[in-house]
Amino acid sequence: MGLTAWAYPLAESLLAEPLPRRWAHSVGVAERARTLAPILDADADLLEAAAVLHDIGYSPNLAVTGFHPLDGARYLRTLPAADERVIRLVAHHSCAWMEAEARGLLSELQHEFPQERPELADALCYCDMNTTPDGTPTNPVDRVTEICGRYGDDSLIGRFIRRAEPEILSASSRVLTRLSAAKGSSQPM
Repeated sequence: MGLTAWAYPLAESLLAEPLPRRWAHSVGVAERARTLAPILDADADLLEAAAVLHDIGYSPNLAVTGFHPLDGARYLRTLPAADERVIRLVAHHSCAWMEAEARGLLSELQHEFPQERPELADALCYCDMNTTPDGTPTNPVDRVTEICGRYGDDSLIGRFIRRAEPEILSASSRVLTRLSAAKGSSQPM
């Protein structure tokens, strides 16, 4: 069984009923991941699996610390079929280290889950931050603004996402540059 064939039903079982909007977002993030196949080669399936699973830590069944990247990764680690690289991507998605630092969980996150390759972390951040809560395409500036509007600028999440915004924009830019180069190299001359 491929990673995505395993990941979709797992994510759906954890999110669809209790958090339908979060499930729609996760499906949208996975759709965005598929668009990056030209720059991912053998890691395309890996990224799509991480994309659909990235927010499972919000599931009421899994929320322990209240920090969804850590809760989701810890749960995945207990499953025999879970891929270690998917777990690491879930743990560190979308500048999670900055939120972990604000929550006093940075040491736990870094100790338990090494980071995945930067180009894969960029790709997952791009997918997440270019998808609305309803699963439709957006851009990272509007996404950050939406997150601040939902949580409040002075909330822990609002302060974290504003702090992470420059890195989110840089990650998106790096992904778009790689996509453009891949499309350019596949054009006939």
